[in-house]
Amino acid sequence: MKLMKSSLPSLVNDGFLSGLLDDRFFDSDWMKRMQDVPAVNVVETEKEFEIEMAAPGLDKKDFNITVENGVLTISYEKENEAQEDKKNYMRREYNYSGFCRSFTLPENIKTDKVDARYENGVLKLMLPKTVEAKVKPKAIEVH
Repeated sequence: MKLMKSSLPSLVNDGFLSGLLDDRFFDSDWMKRMQDVPAVNVVETEKEFEIEMAAPGLDKKDFNITVENGVLTISYEKENEAQEDKKNYMRREYNYSGFCRSFTLPENIKTDKVDARYENGVLKLMLPKTVEAKVKPKAIEVH
């Protein structure tokens, strides 16, 4: 079997995918929804977990953050309306966007002390850990 090098532009230009891919594909609702899922970084320190979520263009009031039964849920929902009046027609589009991300929390999180801040397009949550009692190992003698 021979391995052939190919590229997407050459396949499109050769007509193989021209019927499947065009500019409408990249402007489609599916591609827009893929862009709505925010990137998340989770960092663990000795005292807390920090969650950073890239969510530019939102307001802090847009977020809904809950902790229930050991699950942290971050979501938002936004409605936009665009209207265009031209000479022979009127176009009105409604766009609903949003996301929902959930995280199962470890048992050592102080859920009543979770704090959230939104600055410069980044949502940052601080989840402090409980102080765990350190148990000293004890040798057990076998009789």
